[in-house]
Amino acid sequence: MNPENAIEVRNITKSFKVYLDKGSTIKEKIVSNKRRKYEKREILRGISFDVKKGEAIGLIGENGCGKSTTLKLLTRIMYPDAGSIEMEGRVSSLIELGAGFHPDMSGMENIFINASIFGLSRKEIERRLDDIITFSELEEFIDNPVRTYSSGMYMRLAFSVAINVDADILLIDEILGVGDAGFQAKCFNKLREIKAKGTTIVIVSHSMGQIEQICERSVWIHEGKIKAEGTPRKVHPLYLNYMGEKRQEIADKEARRQKNKQKSAEKENGTVQADNTEHKDTGEKNGNRWGNGNARITGIEIWDSDKKKKTTFQTGSDIRIKISYEVKKPVRNAVIGIAVYRSDEMHCYGTNTRIDKLEGFNLEKDGTAELYLKNVNLLQGKYLMDFAIESEDGSTADYYKGAASVEMFSVIEDVGVMRIEHEWNIK
Repeated sequence: MNPENAIEVRNITKSFKVYLDKGSTIKEKIVSNKRRKYEKREILRGISFDVKKGEAIGLIGENGCGKSTTLKLLTRIMYPDAGSIEMEGRVSSLIELGAGFHPDMSGMENIFINASIFGLSRKEIERRLDDIITFSELEEFIDNPVRTYSSGMYMRLAFSVAINVDADILLIDEILGVGDAGFQAKCFNKLREIKAKGTTIVIVSHSMGQIEQICERSVWIHEGKIKAEGTPRKVHPLYLNYMGEKRQEIADKEARRQKNKQKSAEKENGTVQADNTEHKDTGEKNGNRWGNGNARITGIEIWDSDKKKKTTFQTGSDIRIKISYEVKKPVRNAVIGIAVYRSDEMHCYGTNTRIDKLEGFNLEKDGTAELYLKNVNLLQGKYLMDFAIESEDGSTADYYKGAASVEMFSVIEDVGVMRIEHEWNIK
């Protein structure tokens, strides 16, 4: 094993038997041979990747692609059919909420049980006990049976134990999607702190934003194989473009089905009309831009607080951005968003109108959206901006990668993912 690596995965495969009608008793299995028939379903088909010590990577892909199976193989909950997995150091995992918790035992008792599973002695657990309880914010409920906990309380306790075992490797599966916004932010900050200490992190998530904020690298798993890997900024657009095309295909298929259904009804009623609809693909995609073309970003203007065009700003300045767009087909319950990246492709900031509760507006004609960013604290350097317009079903009308850039000059010593006060104005 390479001494620089914490995890080495080599050509692993995994398949499961899926029984169509599996008998639950011995008699049923003997009487009916059909109940013993199964379909062998390959989930992983030869995956290989390395994770360096102290590196954070994200596993992405659509449901059923093999992300969670890969993580369970890393935790040794299950084992591969072929291939090898080597890991160095203590492993802590957050795979399922409350896994390993006994429902009739108190939160306190479950802390000792769960932490001991991770390899901590009783003295080590007692030394960390106050930190675990404080982080979970469950002081009032720690002596209650965990069966009385909500899913959010389960997550708090499970996360608090997992991050306080001083693990060398931390494995997380979708757990950061549970809990209130305040606790999620607290978890993110703790993960950054853990990562800064050199812990290796592997995250499975459908949230691209979560991965971009924590991980240096993303691995896209598609149909049991690695389709792409690299920085989130390079891999995520490929994945989002694929998912957008897939959603569009489903929408087109449904539209054709409805149209054929309507034609059949008209034929039965003797009211068939000629179809004069012009069919053409309005979508646009290239290396930096993709979408179905229902709405299209036509211009980006960047101003200072006095509405003077500018692309160079001092740290702490206010920045105004005007996004012009044209509409070819109405976009219902539209979402307009922005993402800011450093020159090294690290995600620094992002927001959209849905996050800011500016919902329920439709794009029916050409217009503009103005975003007012206040007190922008970014390190000195160049920053690229991506802009996007999406519809209510999640399909992308237009994603414009690197549509604009700004230069910052600064005396600030550090920067990370931040909360910038801002305002939207849709016209």
